[in-house]
This record gives sequence, C-alpha cells and structure tokens, in this order.
Amino acid sequence: MDGSRTPVYEKLEMYIDGKWCQGSDGKSEDVINPATEQVLGKLPHASKADLDRALQAAQKGFDIWRKTTAYERAKVIRKAVDLIRQRADAIATTLTMEEGKPLGEAKLEVGVTADIIEWYAEEGKRAYGRVIPARIPNVRQTVVREPVGPCAAFTPWNFPGVTPGRKIGGALGAGCSLILKASEETPGVAIALTRAFADAGLPPGVLNLVFGVPNDVSTHLIASPIIKKISFTGSIPVGKHLAKLAAEGMKKATMELGGHSPVIVFDDVDPVKTAEIAAAGKYRNAGQVCISPTRFFVHEKVYDKFAERFISYAKGLKLGNGLEASTTMGPLANVRRVGAMETLVADAQQQGAKIEAGGKRSGNQGYFFEPSVLTGVSDKAKIMYQEPFGPVAPIVPFKSFDEVIGRANGLEFGLAAYAFTRSTGTAAAVADALQSGMVGVNHLGISMPETPFGGIKESGYGHEGGIEGLDAYLISKFVTTMGV
Repeated sequence: MDGSRTPVYEKLEMYIDGKWCQGSDGKSEDVINPATEQVLGKLPHASKADLDRALQAAQKGFDIWRKTTAYERAKVIRKAVDLIRQRADAIATTLTMEEGKPLGEAKLEVGVTADIIEWYAEEGKRAYGRVIPARIPNVRQTVVREPVGPCAAFTPWNFPGVTPGRKIGGALGAGCSLILKASEETPGVAIALTRAFADAGLPPGVLNLVFGVPNDVSTHLIASPIIKKISFTGSIPVGKHLAKLAAEGMKKATMELGGHSPVIVFDDVDPVKTAEIAAAGKYRNAGQVCISPTRFFVHEKVYDKFAERFISYAKGLKLGNGLEASTTMGPLANVRRVGAMETLVADAQQQGAKIEAGGKRSGNQGYFFEPSVLTGVSDKAKIMYQEPFGPVAPIVPFKSFDEVIGRANGLEFGLAAYAFTRSTGTAAAVADALQSGMVGVNHLGISMPETPFGGIKESGYGHEGGIEGLDAYLISKFVTTMGV
C-alpha cells in the first residue's frame, strides 16, 4: 500500500429503520487501530429509546420481508453482494485498520463474506416443505417452512466480515428481519455491509445495526417479545448468559462459542509438510480464530522434525502493520489479548515448558505479540485447557491412538478438531473418535458457505452455514386439510 496516502476509514454510524443515525443520548466510544493505537473514530452507542426504535423497525421490516417472495428477496441480496464485491478493497482496508490482520487476509475475508451472503440468497429459494401421506381419504397433510420472525444477532471482533455476513445472510435469506449488534471494537466492516444492503434497496427495518454496552444491548433486545430468535458468536461464559436470557422467552438460539482445537499428527505423514500446513493455520489472524489449531499432539516418531519446521516457520513470520505489504502477521486486536498471551506463556514456563520461538510482546507501539512456540508443555499448563486465542502454539508428543484421543477429547470444548494421516483406516477411526462438531482430516478447510459450522459440548449448539444455517431461521408449520 502507498504509505504516502492516508487510508479512508468507514464513517461510524448506526442504521435504524432505513436511516443512518447517531445515538440519541450522545454516548460513544473510541475505536482504536491495534497496530498504531491511534483513534480511528467515535462510535455511537444506542440508547434504550434507539433500541426500541430498532425493535419496532424490525417488526415492520419483517411484515414486509416475509411477504416478499424468495426470488425477489434474492434479487435484493445479490445486488448487495455485488456492491460488497465492488467495494471490497475499501472494506478490507477498514477491516485491517480496526482488527489488525494483514490486508491480504482481510481481502480474502471480504470475498468469503460476499460468497456466504450470496449462497444464502440462493438457498432461500429452497426452503422446501413436504407432503405427508394421510391415513384417511380426502385429507392432505403438508409441512411448510416459514421465517421465525425478527431476530437479533451478536458478533465478535475477530472476523468482522464473516460473522456478521453469516447472520445477515441466514436471516434475510430465510425471510426474517434482523437487528445486528456487531463488535464495538471492529464496527466499520458491519457498517460497510449494512451500507451495501441499504444501497441495494433493502426495505427499511429489514436490517438494523446498533452498538452500545454489550450486556445492556443484548439484555434489552432479547427481553423484547418482538425478537423470536438470537444468534451469538463469542465466548462460552457470555454465550451461557445469553442462552439463559433467550430461554426465559422460549426463543430459538444459535450459539457458536469457544474452541480449543486439537491437531493429531500421526507417524505416517510427512512431518515437514504437515508442520507448514499446521503453522500457517495457527498464525492466521494472529491465532485469533475460534477454529484455529491450538493443541498440537505429534507422534513421538515424527515429533522432532515436525517441531523443528514449525518453529522455523514461526520465526520466519514478519510482524507489522497489516497495511504494509511485507507483513505476514499483524497485531492482536486489543491489549487484553496481549496480557492473556503473557499470562499463558508465564504459566507454561512455570510448569516446565520451553520457549522455542517468540514468547513476548514486540515493540512499544501497537498490540504486537511474537509468533510463539512452546515445547515440553505439561497437560496441567493453562494453555492446554484454556482457549489461547492468540499466536502461542504448544507442541507435545504422544505414543498411542487411545492416549491421544483421550487427551484430545478431555476438554469441555467441541468446536473443531484436526488429524493428519495417510491411512484411510486411521482417518476413519480418528474422525469417528473425535468429539467435535467439525473434523478436518489432512487439511484445515472446514468452513465453507455451503457446509454446516457449529460445535458440541460447551462450544455451543446450532449451526451457521449450509442448509442447517438457513434452517436456524425457519420454523415448521403442519397444515392438514380435509376436502368438503
């Protein structure tokens, strides 16, 4: 990127009932660039009155959108997708400025976001019901699929394009209206996505975007009888809290929560090639990925070669501002993650681990933490049972299949898991044995627009992506009619 030109950052606004606005009580917060610690802008907060306007708008928007045919809905959504793709460079720049990931990763995320929304536009045409043969003559029994109603969605900061895109696409594709509360730390991309829908002619109230104190906003929205379904991506503790709020109103909920993905490397693979794949996945977005490979169990026969290549890969990454072309890993998204990494590394050292690469904060400006590798890590170290959500990788050896499966399944997490083997028998056995909502064998590509994305155990319930993602925003109505 041309360093002589100041990149343009998205104008910070909320979107309620088809109009861009600031908060009615004047409250706001700073949005910080994690690479420079400079203030990018002031983000408005929604007051309770603003949230009530959004709720009324969502009800009005739903009444319009549910009566719009799936084919007409798809036309509007696809037009918004076209605008997102046309504006991809600007959106990606905003994404990098507020989240930190390298611009190449940001552009890829914007492209995937467009693909996800487009897929839902088309899949909305296929919200099929069914005819059930009746037990008595002259009776027709049908099941029809209908949109659940106005929805509320809450998204995190680590993928500010993909996570809102999944929820916007699923809700609007199914015929629902949506109030989106995106992350206050990375609001610009959600604003840009919403702007594309507004410019595409989406009826007022169908999509609303608000910001504020997270607990205040979520509590107010979920308590409203207008909201019929919620979708949340974030931490397990917050997810449990929102699930309780939803249960009080018997509202449908999708919970995509934390993970701590095991990676099992068997002794029949090329350890060097496998290490390169694993390390590339680990340090993507500085490790701030819910499905990031985070616990590396490597068979003792190939452990040394795997670890050597993994360590060299980490040392070869270049930390820097994501807008700089030479950067291969950007900063952490906020200062909280820096402190978390320091705590995990210090604890692992106290438990006997050795720092093979990185292990500390980098520089005095920005939230940079070095790509780090730990060996000799005890299973008692926090990093082996707490989601790291950062660029610290523990690599440990194992001896037998049963041993490693026990260790891999030994946590409350169950979002994603990975294994590498050349044996079809081992591949089948490990896929069956791993307790996880998603399993990747010999690659890390487990998230596509057309495939279900979700976890088990304390990693949540429900799915986004695939037909399951559309189904989350639909209800089934049974209609039986007797001829007269």
